[in-house]
Amino acid sequence: MADWKHGLRRVLYPAYEARMLRRMPDTIPQHVGVMLDGNRRWAKAVGRDTAHGHRAGAANIEPLLGWCDEVGIQVVTLWLLSTDNLNRPERELAPLLEIIGEAVASLADQQKWRIHPVGALDLLPAATAEKLKAAEEATRDVDGMLVNVAVGYGGRREIADAVRSLLQEAAAQGSSLEELAGVIDVEHIAEHLYTKGQPDPDLVIRTSGEQRLGGFLLWQSAKSEFYFCEAYWPEFRRVDFLRAIRAYAQRERRFGA
Repeated sequence: MADWKHGLRRVLYPAYEARMLRRMPDTIPQHVGVMLDGNRRWAKAVGRDTAHGHRAGAANIEPLLGWCDEVGIQVVTLWLLSTDNLNRPERELAPLLEIIGEAVASLADQQKWRIHPVGALDLLPAATAEKLKAAEEATRDVDGMLVNVAVGYGGRREIADAVRSLLQEAAAQGSSLEELAGVIDVEHIAEHLYTKGQPDPDLVIRTSGEQRLGGFLLWQSAKSEFYFCEAYWPEFRRVDFLRAIRAYAQRERRFGA
């Protein structure tokens, strides 16, 4: 019965996706953040080890970016590894970091997207940080969608880093703390975030059924719309993505007005 249902989906879903694309709304998010969650739980569900889940999740990144290109999204932020994830046992963390490094290098090799690492690179092993920096440099002149890869990322850490950078800048300019306190506003902090100069995310998608932000883009997502999908990340499909875009377009964004 399960095989029969799977076969039916393979026949019907392409037609369903094509119809959704034809009816795609005009209101498309400019910046989409994606929390790629559920690799380990998916691996457990299919009877495989954790590394297999992470590899399956990595393999689903390039299709996602293709779907984003397809509908005209300009910026995508992918949360691949949090600062909390760095506390995982070394036997899991080491292969995960290797998989992430290979995945980001592969995206850079495509020369379709501009890669921009966001996160506390100083917390990462030197080899991983260098791979991320190399991907950014290799795609610096690519005329394509901007892809933020959040590795070693935590929203609280980002805000702390932004404030630290702001204070260091003020000190270098000879400003006192009292002078800075008299003029500082939200824009000053925004100018020192990892995503400075970018539009804030219009839509944040989280897979795996979890319905919490978990520290992702804490500052930037103040006015974002959220879409929670039950599918684990490795089984997140094009139709799930299109449903998220459609749900976004159907919402009335009032921005507090």
